[in-house]
Amino acid sequence: MSQHENDESRRHFLKIAAGTAAAAVVFAAMPKRAAAAGLPHLSPSAPQAQALGYVDNTAQADQAKFPNHKINQYCGDCAFYQGTAAEQWGPCQLFPGNDVHVKGWCSAHKMKK
Repeated sequence: MSQHENDESRRHFLKIAAGTAAAAVVFAAMPKRAAAAGLPHLSPSAPQAQALGYVDNTAQADQAKFPNHKINQYCGDCAFYQGTAAEQWGPCQLFPGNDVHVKGWCSAHKMKK
């Protein structure tokens, strides 16, 4: 095999490797965005939401039923919330398949550390 053939094989390999790496990065990012964008908003009337006292606005929490609720607690600062504070809605580990409102609240609220 000549030096010229080695150089061409090496270039070909590097082009394929770079293309594969770029494609892997793009495809790895796609499912996360698609999953987050496609989740329906959790309804406070859903059975699991009612069981945990979920509301879309922490100010609407039932103080009589949940006396430990504090007005400064909301989904965006909860350890179970998987969205970002910049998003209005995001996924929650407690309500799989649904997004919760960032300013919402439920009785399972646990402050992020």
